[in-house]
Amino acid sequence: MYKLLRSILFRLSTEKAHSTALSLFELGLSIPILSSVLKKSYAPANHTGVDLFGLHFKNRVGLAAGFDKNGDHIEAMSALGFGFVEVGTVTPKPQAGNPQPRLFRLKKDEALINRMGFNNKGVDYLVEQLKGLKKSEVIIGGNIGKNKTTPNEDAVEDYIICFKKLHDHVDYFVVNVSSPNTPNLRALQDKEPLTALLQSVVSENKKYTRPRPILLKIAPDLSWSQIDDVIDIVQSVGVDGVIATNTTISRAGLRTAEETIQDIGNGGLSGVPVQDRSTEVIRYINEKTAGNITIIGVGGIHDAASAKEKMEAGASLIQLYTGFIYEGPAIVRELVAATN
Repeated sequence: MYKLLRSILFRLSTEKAHSTALSLFELGLSIPILSSVLKKSYAPANHTGVDLFGLHFKNRVGLAAGFDKNGDHIEAMSALGFGFVEVGTVTPKPQAGNPQPRLFRLKKDEALINRMGFNNKGVDYLVEQLKGLKKSEVIIGGNIGKNKTTPNEDAVEDYIICFKKLHDHVDYFVVNVSSPNTPNLRALQDKEPLTALLQSVVSENKKYTRPRPILLKIAPDLSWSQIDDVIDIVQSVGVDGVIATNTTISRAGLRTAEETIQDIGNGGLSGVPVQDRSTEVIRYINEKTAGNITIIGVGGIHDAASAKEKMEAGASLIQLYTGFIYEGPAIVRELVAATN
């Protein structure tokens, strides 16, 4: 059924198709008979949970940040079977992001290129959405970033603003310094600024009676020596885990015509082309630390085999984005079964 729907949606612009698909899922779940059919068709039937970071995940399959930036669809995504949903990236102030078009399909590669630029309605809007949620067993992560207009030397303040406002409403945090679509953001992955940022967030977290787990999301384009620095910082500062990886700026090995790629221009590439590099990074961190850093694996997961690959490399949880768009909601059930 989804393949038919996808053929229609793919006639729309990529961003319009995304919003239309989410609206259709919401509509279906609001109608009792259709809701029952959708849940029966897509929600995982048999699965075991896992305890990590002091949290209980009903299964190991999550929705990656960027899909539901403003927390508008958490209940729908939970109903479709995700064990956790990561909202954001959110910034202190609302921002429109980069000019459209800014999201592109590479069908031959089962990939996307995006240069969204942290478009979101701001942290205050997200807080209100989270306050209005019905009680659910789905774990919610808050992915936080800085506004485009905030210089890097003031970035810590933006992250702390988001952290404070979201603290009572999310189960874990992700510090995002790895998007390629906000100018100079990736410079925050350098050793000195990254250490200062994470120390500030961890210090703020310790002020609360119930501290939240804090994870760092890293780029697949880091060198091995840079990843070594990340490992050292994460372990020394006391960050709880790593999400590996974000999108890549590489265009190596694509099937899509070079002319098309050039016409699209800058942006982060996600989907099948990032699968191998993401897995390499996961395996490297896991082996380098003897499994002492908890990893959420994301990047190119599109079937049971690619999910198992991430787990075997050292991931404890996995996340979807592009694979969900290409394969549809049935993939959640498939991946939950594969990662049980």
